[in-house]
Amino acid sequence: MAKKNRHKDLGLSDEKVLEMYEMMLLSRRIDERMWLLNRAGKIPFVISCQGQEAAQIGAAYALDKEKDYVLPYYRDMGVVLTFGMTARDLMLSAFAKAEDPNSGGRQMPGHFGQKKNRIVTGSSPVTTQVPHAVGIALAGKMEGKDLVTFVTFGEGSSNQGDFHEGANFAGVHKLPVIFMCENNKYAISIPIEKQLACEKVSDRAIGYGMPGVTVDGNDPLEVYKAVKEAADRGRRGEGPSLVETVSYRLTPHSSDDDDRPYRSREEVEEAKSKDSIITFAAYLKENGILNDEKEKEMNDRIMAIVNDATDYAENAPYADPEHALKYVYAE
Repeated sequence: MAKKNRHKDLGLSDEKVLEMYEMMLLSRRIDERMWLLNRAGKIPFVISCQGQEAAQIGAAYALDKEKDYVLPYYRDMGVVLTFGMTARDLMLSAFAKAEDPNSGGRQMPGHFGQKKNRIVTGSSPVTTQVPHAVGIALAGKMEGKDLVTFVTFGEGSSNQGDFHEGANFAGVHKLPVIFMCENNKYAISIPIEKQLACEKVSDRAIGYGMPGVTVDGNDPLEVYKAVKEAADRGRRGEGPSLVETVSYRLTPHSSDDDDRPYRSREEVEEAKSKDSIITFAAYLKENGILNDEKEKEMNDRIMAIVNDATDYAENAPYADPEHALKYVYAE
C-alpha cells in the first residue's frame, strides 16, 4: 500500500476512505465482542470475519447500494454492514432474539438476509448462494434492470458443484454477476494446496468465458478497483467476472473449532502482522487522513455503538415458542 494517494486515482475522496476504514473497524469490534460473549456463555456460536474486512468492505463500496443485490456468505459482516445492516441487527442475530432481521432468531448467525437492503438470505449448505445470484442476475436482465449481483464464497466453496454450474450459466448467458472468492487459505482445516490442483482460484475463470483476477485481500483499495471494474463490465452487458481476494482467517473456523492441530502459531502470528486494520490505518496516516487522536475518537465512537448493540440485544425478547413454525408453511 506504499504509493501515496492511491485512493485519489480510484476516484475515492479522503472522506470516503476514512469511512471505509471506520466500517472495517466496526466489523472487527463487533466480531471481537461476539467472541467475548461466546466465551462468557452468553451467545452460542460465532463465525468470524476477522482478517477479511478489507476485502469485504473494499468490494461493497464498489457497488451501488440502491440497485445491486448482495448474496453474502457466512463471514461477510463487512459486506452486510456496508449495505445497511446495523450493529444491533447483528447482535440480535447472535443472541437469537425475535427482532433478528435475518430470521427472527431461527437460524445460526451468519445467515444474513434483509430484503430492504437487498441482502439475499443465505442457506446452511455452503455455496447455494451462487446459483441464486445467477438467477437474480438473469431476472434483472430479462426485466431490463440496471443491476449487478455480487456473491461471495470461500475458496473451499469454489470446489462445489454450485459454483461451477453458476459460473458456467452466467458465462453462457453473459449475466451481470460478480463472483468474489474470499480465499482465506483454509476450508475449515484443509489448506489451499490440498483443495486446488491449479495455482489460483481465478485460473478457473477462463473455463467459463469470463475474466479472472487475483488481488491482495488485505488491501481494500485493490479490491475496490477489481470489483468496480467487474461491476462496470456487468452493467455494460459484458457478462460476469471472477475476483479472488487472498487474505487469511485470523481466528479458528468458528467458535467450535480448535485450529491448533492444523496450523502453527507462527503462521497465524505472521498473518496478524499483515492485518488490514493495521496496514490500512498506516496508509491513511501516511496520507494525512488519519492521526492518533482521530483514531481514538473513532474507536470510542465504535465501542459506544457495540456496547449499545450488545445491551439492546441481550435485553430484547426471545420469540414466542408458538411462532416456531411461522414462515415455514403458507398461512
